[in-house]
Amino acid sequence: MSAAYNQLLEATIRHLEELKSMGVRNVSVAPETLRSLAKPAALRPAPGVRPAPVAPTAPAPVRPAAPFRPTVPAAAAPVVSASAPAPAAVPVASPIPRPVAPADKAAAFADLRTRALACVKCPHLASSRKSVVFGVGDIHARLMFVGEAPGAEEDAQGEPFVGRAGQLLTKIILATGLTRESVYIANILKCRPDTPGETAGNRKPTADEMAACLPFLHEQIDLIQPVILVALGATAVEGLLGKTVGITKLRGHWQTYRGIPLMPTYHPSYLLRNQAVSEKRKVWEDMLQVMAKLALPISEKQRNFFLKG
Repeated sequence: MSAAYNQLLEATIRHLEELKSMGVRNVSVAPETLRSLAKPAALRPAPGVRPAPVAPTAPAPVRPAAPFRPTVPAAAAPVVSASAPAPAAVPVASPIPRPVAPADKAAAFADLRTRALACVKCPHLASSRKSVVFGVGDIHARLMFVGEAPGAEEDAQGEPFVGRAGQLLTKIILATGLTRESVYIANILKCRPDTPGETAGNRKPTADEMAACLPFLHEQIDLIQPVILVALGATAVEGLLGKTVGITKLRGHWQTYRGIPLMPTYHPSYLLRNQAVSEKRKVWEDMLQVMAKLALPISEKQRNFFLKG
């Protein structure tokens, strides 16, 4: 490839990375661009073959070159038929983040937290919340848990998983030999989903609420770069992977989020509703897989948790 092509590609990638850092997850591609990409490149004549004469035409006036404003690299753009309707936007596949120096990570995390605490993308949530529940734990953690959204107690305290479900999650973490302070815990949504007219209860985040808040979570994961992600419940799986398959089918089966192994499992609140030993064992089997992948020691006692007889 020519040097000019490489320079153009590098400039395009830098531009897309800048957009991503500002929270942009999609870029628009003009239909004309997609149609031009679908056209085959002009072929050079074979050696010894003289091209057919072409009638001379008046030279086109030379216009000043327009400033370069890249949209999407040609290699990443989908090739579609010129007659097919062009999509309004093409998702940008985010590259796997590069390692960040500890000092830079702390500064970037502080900036991200400041932006998240000031967020008013969802006015109805901003007006009803008591706290923005950003996340808690070690920003250098090897293991990161992602839940659904804050509940009433989390909203009051400004920390995720502090209610009954959070207390159970803490017990699960301790059973692996880790501590709550050594992992990182966050949610798909950083504000409690509002429940107008109700003083208790929770609801699932809407698709629009998730779309507005997910860039904060994605940036958290990019900075932490955990070795393993654990998605707690169907909403966490949907937010991270875009999959709406039931959690019953997905739990216990490794998935991948941008190169990071991801284990879907039941949300602790499910175990509070269904306290059957068999269901507790399923979650523990998922955690045994996580421990094995992290190369954590597993004792015979730990292997036998929630086994009958």
